[in-house]
Amino acid sequence: MKKVFVLLIALIMFVNMFGLKVIMVTDAGGLGDKSFNDGTWAGVQMAVERLPNIEAEILISKEQTDYVPNLTNAAQRGDVVIGVGFMMADVLFNIAMQYPDTFFIGIDIEPSLNQVIPSNLALYTFKEEEGGFLLGYLAASMTITNTVGFIGGLEIPPVKRYEMGYRSGVKAFNEIKGKNVTVITGYVGSFTDSSKTKQIALSHYNHGADIIFTGVTTAAVIDAAKEVGSSFYGLPNNASLNQIIDKYFEKGRGYFVIGYDMDQDYMAPGYVLTSSRKKVDVAAFEGIRSALYDRNFNYGHHVLGIEDGGMGISPMKYTKGMVPNEVIAELVFLEKLVKDGEINIPKNETELGSFDVSFINIPF
Repeated sequence: MKKVFVLLIALIMFVNMFGLKVIMVTDAGGLGDKSFNDGTWAGVQMAVERLPNIEAEILISKEQTDYVPNLTNAAQRGDVVIGVGFMMADVLFNIAMQYPDTFFIGIDIEPSLNQVIPSNLALYTFKEEEGGFLLGYLAASMTITNTVGFIGGLEIPPVKRYEMGYRSGVKAFNEIKGKNVTVITGYVGSFTDSSKTKQIALSHYNHGADIIFTGVTTAAVIDAAKEVGSSFYGLPNNASLNQIIDKYFEKGRGYFVIGYDMDQDYMAPGYVLTSSRKKVDVAAFEGIRSALYDRNFNYGHHVLGIEDGGMGISPMKYTKGMVPNEVIAELVFLEKLVKDGEINIPKNETELGSFDVSFINIPF
């Protein structure tokens, strides 16, 4: 036993001396998406800053055909390879099995039914429906038109879970408050088509929505919100936060965007109501830490939600003053119910149809 302990310490010292080369491969959105690619890279940078002898590199995928060469290149030169995005799943599994001595981390990548995960592959996915639920309840609480919107990129599982959670939050609000807020949904068919995204957003606003949760290019939806909102407020497109807040209370309503995956509130203070917070940075850091320190790499499928600190919403740095204290308190109460497992948020249409929150009694 003593010999094993000594060997383990020696191995850790060896790894710490020479470190790890971490290579991240983006999905087709690349860096600058202000979403899960940027968030994952932030986690890699966190590892560089906090862990000893970590060297980091990034390979940008401009289209799906880049996945195989980029992941192969990374596997041949790196100790840890991070692949980002659901669309990369099959390629990542195949490359991981071809390079068993390399550690692989998949962000937003999940195994298919009965798929065996090799011992050098750690997958991290998230309970997007839990964050979406809080955002839907907030949107329903804040809408003046009784219509809110949701725009997705591709109809892939992470985005659909966001949609189901968002619609569940609206449904919960309607049942608890006896209201009738409706949700308009639309899908772009891409994560990079800004023109079509803005067109759909403008259509949502023109059809009565005053708040849109975006599961796609947030900047394009912000452009639509600012175009419609600045006209409604009678303000220039570059109006200050104070001007926007004053006009919001003067008019008694406004136009908002809800960002996704990262805190995107800073992108348009006063127009971004809040953002979902999917902690892909923490997942990337944890995967790298495991490869560096753990005797047995923490492989397998890890699903993170509110209980794990993996999902949440932004602190609403710029807009919290617009949200009634009662609504803030209700969100905290509902978040605790989700964390304690008392509310199971739907992940698909069937579950949404039978979703019932009649047992919830908000005690204030």
